[in-house]
Amino acid sequence: MSYKYNSGAKRGAGLAYSSANHRRRPARQGGHKKYIDPAKFIKAASMAAVEDYTPQHRFTDFSLDARLQTNLTAKGYEVPSPIQDQIIPAALGGKDVIGIANTGTGKTAAFALPILQRLISDRNAAAIVIAPTRELAQQIEEEFKALGKGTGLVGTLLIGGTNMGGQLRDLKRRPTIVIGTPGRIKDHLQRGSLKLGQFNLVVLDEVDRMLDMGFVQDVTEIMGNVNPVRQSMFFSATIDPKVQTLISRNSNDPFTVSLKASSASENVHQNIVKYRGNIDKLDKLHDLLLSDAVSKVLVFDETQRSVERLGNELAARGFSADAIHGGKTQGQRKRAMARFKSSDIKVLVATDVAARGIDVADITHVVNYSIPNAYDDYIHRIGRTGRAGRVGHALTFVSH
Repeated sequence: MSYKYNSGAKRGAGLAYSSANHRRRPARQGGHKKYIDPAKFIKAASMAAVEDYTPQHRFTDFSLDARLQTNLTAKGYEVPSPIQDQIIPAALGGKDVIGIANTGTGKTAAFALPILQRLISDRNAAAIVIAPTRELAQQIEEEFKALGKGTGLVGTLLIGGTNMGGQLRDLKRRPTIVIGTPGRIKDHLQRGSLKLGQFNLVVLDEVDRMLDMGFVQDVTEIMGNVNPVRQSMFFSATIDPKVQTLISRNSNDPFTVSLKASSASENVHQNIVKYRGNIDKLDKLHDLLLSDAVSKVLVFDETQRSVERLGNELAARGFSADAIHGGKTQGQRKRAMARFKSSDIKVLVATDVAARGIDVADITHVVNYSIPNAYDDYIHRIGRTGRAGRVGHALTFVSH
């Protein structure tokens, strides 16, 4: 049997994943900007040296089902990343865990493998994975699908922007893996189509972003519905008081791994682009995108309307460009992301919310066509480049 996965969108699209409805977006997205000194957008990349890490295990050392080991081999996984090396043994032992690490460190496999192993060995177990955005939920689904191939486990992905009827049919199959975002999971709880009493494995991924996006009440309600006797896993890039409070209330003597050795922006060369008026601004973006050094660009703008307008304008000027924002259907967002990842398009224009969870290793430039609402948002944006030991570039447009 193969790993079964269902979709609330078109059949064959993957595990049906869930996103929050737009009414749950935080008020901050609407434009309560904090002043940011433009000098903070100028900084040379430091390329801080990364300390060598000597793994204590190989994947073959872990007590995993033979089918999981086969799938790891098929993906070329031999030596675990630091977070996988430390989290997997504790999670396999049933411990609650906290992983403090950036996107791109291999954290998805760090929780997916212990969950899949538990579900294989205990057919009464069930797992729910909660992520802040549709795109991140989709990436998690893809990893579960690849690692769980051949196990016969049934999963579903619950997100907004996809057909509710299809999700309702999928949930009637009683999946043992549910991956989704807080809003749509809560919708199904309120409908009675999802009952979480038997779910005794819980993962909250990118907890800091989840709370920053305004989902604290939704997450609290979901956690109140899962089995009180459970194993909980939390992954976050930062641990602030809000995140710490949520984790403390929902964990029991957790094992903590922290890999936050340096800022995600240290490998990013940051500068500003000064402009006078909208025409000059657009022309300067046009010239920037023509540069030979610019090969894959993520452009941030403020609103759904401005993102759509800018994407259309760049396409009309002959650039291979597309746009993603909350007003797009999930199918449109998924296709745009796939084209961006495969380099079929060079430029992706996005809002902050739509871009959260994007994990594309070869983005060379992040362009802040609009100044973000807060400096933390700026750091999240520019962290999309400068990965895998490369120098990235971040350019922020600042009006004279």
